[in-house]
Amino acid sequence: MPEKFVVVGAGPVGSLAALYAAVRGYHVELYELRPDLRDPATTPLNFTKSINLAISERGVNSLRQTGLTTLVKDVVSSTTPMKGRMLHLRKQGKYVREAQLYDARGKNLLALDRTSLNKTLLDALESMPNVKLFFHHKVVGVDFNKKLAWFERRTPSDPSSRGTEIEISFDFMIGADGAHSAVRYHLMKFTPVAYQQEYIDKLWCQFHVAPSPKDGKYRLPPNYLHIWPQDEAMFIALPNQDQTFTSTLFLTRQGFSDLDAHPDRLVAYFQDKFPAVVPDLIPADELVKQYNENPHLPLITIKCTPYHFSSSGVIVGDAAHAMVPFYGQGMNAGLEDVRVLFDFLDQYPTDRAKALDQYSKVRTPDAHTINDLALRNYREMASDVKSPLYLLRKKIEETLDVYFPGLGFATQYSRVTFSNMPYSEVQRRAAWQARVLNCAVGGLGVGVLGAMWVWGRGGGWARVKRGVLLGCCWIARGVVGVVRGWE
Repeated sequence: MPEKFVVVGAGPVGSLAALYAAVRGYHVELYELRPDLRDPATTPLNFTKSINLAISERGVNSLRQTGLTTLVKDVVSSTTPMKGRMLHLRKQGKYVREAQLYDARGKNLLALDRTSLNKTLLDALESMPNVKLFFHHKVVGVDFNKKLAWFERRTPSDPSSRGTEIEISFDFMIGADGAHSAVRYHLMKFTPVAYQQEYIDKLWCQFHVAPSPKDGKYRLPPNYLHIWPQDEAMFIALPNQDQTFTSTLFLTRQGFSDLDAHPDRLVAYFQDKFPAVVPDLIPADELVKQYNENPHLPLITIKCTPYHFSSSGVIVGDAAHAMVPFYGQGMNAGLEDVRVLFDFLDQYPTDRAKALDQYSKVRTPDAHTINDLALRNYREMASDVKSPLYLLRKKIEETLDVYFPGLGFATQYSRVTFSNMPYSEVQRRAAWQARVLNCAVGGLGVGVLGAMWVWGRGGGWARVKRGVLLGCCWIARGVVGVVRGWE
């Protein structure tokens, strides 16, 4: 008789975990606190308060590995390709747009509506005979030793009221119930979990950019992630298939407090910091309305380990490693969790405890790494993208990647977004690459300065050439570093 896999949380990560279990023949039950978002009568709660998603290779590959032939096609068909960033800046008092491609080989990031992805996954689950979906069910207790769970079944017409408590048994539970995970809370009663959370000094508020009233089309070029970088503040816009953009303001808590205290300054603030947003994209009165009506929400980052207890339970996605959205990897990392988890379950089909132990050991450094990279990437998006030094280094790395692929160079962003390389390995390669480039640039600088000094003292060509040779020796050290690998 097939084992019973219980998945808690019917978001994209939980739904994918249920699909992975179902295609392997397990009996699957998926429980969700919220109503079925596919019901037309449903106001989908957090789904209207979610920063637009961007799905990249890790997420697409995880969908692909389900083995369901049409799943990737169905998901990708509802995405909008983004080939790079479009920066909106003022230079010498003039408003300019500058495009920066994501990848030297022309790979795209895909803008995606979370609800659309979720509906596709739930539809696939509902078509499978060994899957049952339960909405309006809240976890109130889990005993991972006895493999029992208790849910409060709420009345759909009054989801805020206390409902009937039910008890279920399971062979294996997967918690995919988000940053404030109830499964993680109960898991921590059974195993010593090292846990860390932080609310960063940024809040976010979402805005809607309607199509142009003239022709009903996009108000901006649609195949870009649009960024207004302002160091301590940032405004972004991602395209949707209906010719709209979903935009987000990121600002410090003090910044939001100042705007809240002086609402008459809001429009002027946007006009000063984010050129051409008001009124070109959002009329002034609409901007004020959306700012006041849409919540100003915190950004949390969570790290913990291990992710499992014995052979009976595991947490994935935001339940295990919630992260800030600045690398666009939160959902992608969660979907990749599912693929990696089931790779280990397949590898140890008769020893799930060992599979889960390996999963926690392997996945923890990767999850912690992408959490850290996501935090750092705010600086890249809000500040570094304006820096000539950043652009020069990006150009060097991309040129080496395209014309000398054997050297193993690539931008960190490209490896994170367009490969399935483990995040911790991406970080190791980036550190190695930085050392090599710094050595090469330092050598070139030594050679040039040495030559200038010798020439200035009347040293003649022979000594100038020795100065240049010294610089070449430093560059050679960088090349040796490439040949020897990551030291």
